[in-house]
Amino acid sequence: TEKRLACIRALDALAKARGQSLAQMALAWTLRQPAVTTALIGASKPEQVTDNVATVKNLQFSSSELEQIEKILAG
Repeated sequence: TEKRLACIRALDALAKARGQSLAQMALAWTLRQPAVTTALIGASKPEQVTDNVATVKNLQFSSSELEQIEKILAG
């Protein structure tokens, strides 16, 4: 739906501002959860594995970024 597309676009813009792809930001967000010890990734190309591994370069979120994510997801 258009509402979901708007949400994805907003999250993508935030990821780009963090210097990440949307997939990288999603992995970083998942890995920051205390109950999560690992995240399984799937890839059909070697480049996707490389891109996913690059996520570890930026695992930290500011409180502002977390607020933005929550607002986007709630909207």
